Amino acid sequence: MSAVYQQAVLEVADPQTFGTVRGAIENAFSAARVADFLKSLERAGLRVRSFEAVLKAGRLGSSVAAEYAKLVNGDQGQIREFYLASLEKVAPDVRDKYFKLYAYY
Repeated sequence: MSAVYQQAVLEVADPQTFGTVRGAIENAFSAARVADFLKSLERAGLRVRSFEAVLKAGRLGSSVAAEYAKLVNGDQGQIREFYLASLEKVAPDVRDKYFKLYAYY
């Protein structure tokens, strides 16, 4: 009974809009931009795990919230999962620098 967990692959209903939103998240968490992204969250008083607040504040781009709203629920769920997975992949030294953004309290 040593089955390995494998996430189910869900089909994306709107690949173009999904790709736009995913691209914005990839850009924000790219090694070249992640420190600036986290600094902008810090200045705005936003928590990195509060995806909807980050989105509504326009920190992922001015039109990303509108694009995200166009997605069906399943696609939105996949985007949220991708965002949360991306923030966990940030280098430990950068995460330490922005500890308060990552802290649970």
